[in-house]
Amino acid sequence: HTELARVGVTLKLLHQEYVDTSGQAQAVMSYDRFCRLYGDFAAVSGATSRVGHKAGRSIEVDWSGPTMQLLDPTTGEISKVYLFVACLPFSRYAFVEATLDMRQESWLRAHVAMFSFFGGSVPRLVPDNLKTGVISHPREGEVVLNDAYREMAAHYSAAVLPGRVRAPKDKASVENTVSHVATWVIASLRQEQFTSLPELRVRIYEQIDAYNRQPFQKRDGSRLSVFTAEEKPLMQPLPAAPFEISTWTYKRKVNKNAHVVWARNFYSVPFRHIGAQVDLRVTDTMLEVYRNDERLTSHLLLPASTTNQHQTNDADLPEGRSFQAWDRTRIDEWAARMGPATVTVIGKIFEAASIEEAGYDPALAVLRLSRRFSPTRVEAACALALRGPIRSPRYAHLRPILDTGQDKTGHVPDKPEPDDGGYVRGSAYYAGGTR
Repeated sequence: HTELARVGVTLKLLHQEYVDTSGQAQAVMSYDRFCRLYGDFAAVSGATSRVGHKAGRSIEVDWSGPTMQLLDPTTGEISKVYLFVACLPFSRYAFVEATLDMRQESWLRAHVAMFSFFGGSVPRLVPDNLKTGVISHPREGEVVLNDAYREMAAHYSAAVLPGRVRAPKDKASVENTVSHVATWVIASLRQEQFTSLPELRVRIYEQIDAYNRQPFQKRDGSRLSVFTAEEKPLMQPLPAAPFEISTWTYKRKVNKNAHVVWARNFYSVPFRHIGAQVDLRVTDTMLEVYRNDERLTSHLLLPASTTNQHQTNDADLPEGRSFQAWDRTRIDEWAARMGPATVTVIGKIFEAASIEEAGYDPALAVLRLSRRFSPTRVEAACALALRGPIRSPRYAHLRPILDTGQDKTGHVPDKPEPDDGGYVRGSAYYAGGTR
């Protein structure tokens, strides 16, 4: 029975080896009788559930339906705690991790902790069809996996083979373990109050250790003993470093200064991709930029405490050309060259912005009006707009003033247009004289 659990070993092979080692004078049982006797042995020993699983080949994972709780000692508020459950179907050796939510990052971190707990990897991961692991699982065609989950599995040399939709028998081991978790973990700890996640995890690990050491009822040994003796030696070694959790952000536009925004900071992208949409892969330490699955560049992640900083690779910028990034200082200097009214308008734009970089585009849109009209006219338009009812004039307010020449006459309209807050065009404009 132990040999049958090894990869590639079948009853046919074992029968042939039995025949080869039998003496010529010894009566040899037929293959049919050999299989029948093995079936009787497996039924008596309670080992039939192991026949369909090979040691060290797969891990089944899922979330437990029942949850636990954390108590905030200060406010008395109760928070829900979710349980990630993993099981090696051959030995039924189990692992449970408590998390504060069931989002992507918690799902991945629970897997990293699981592989560390098992001390090895397997070729197959069998999850449920959750969005944190599987995007779609059609009846026909390929399964579409979540990018981050596929990346994590590849790091541990595993393939993701989700169970069929509405087919719980595909991962019966973990489904059974989930029900046991309700007794061994949740029910056993129901009288205890926990105020921190680390504290709760320690008690869960203790309960799962006791669960894995509990002797089987219908066969010799325990989950731990079978895992240690028969399964652990066949598992794949872990990679040198654990998987680094990543977050994917899609369709970020590369700005004209060849930088893309992430977490209020700016990271350079090769200049030939200006205007393109790129995807960002962000870990705890790195930011990588991808376009159509091609990795364009990478950066060390700036500290979370910094804002409006630029992380620039010289190779991303064109040779022999200064490619200075826009910042508040440069914008204010440009406004100052145009005049005090422009400085005031730009200042009001930044005051209204939730974060500084959110003011860059609207501020530059105002300043770039000086390329179509003169800086003197833009300054006059700003001065005129500041005399009107608009608290924070922008491009949409200034452009109609310049188009209709109101900056030259000094006429202030009574109210802005209802649609976009711009100024009402004068009667001369609609008469065709200035259109």
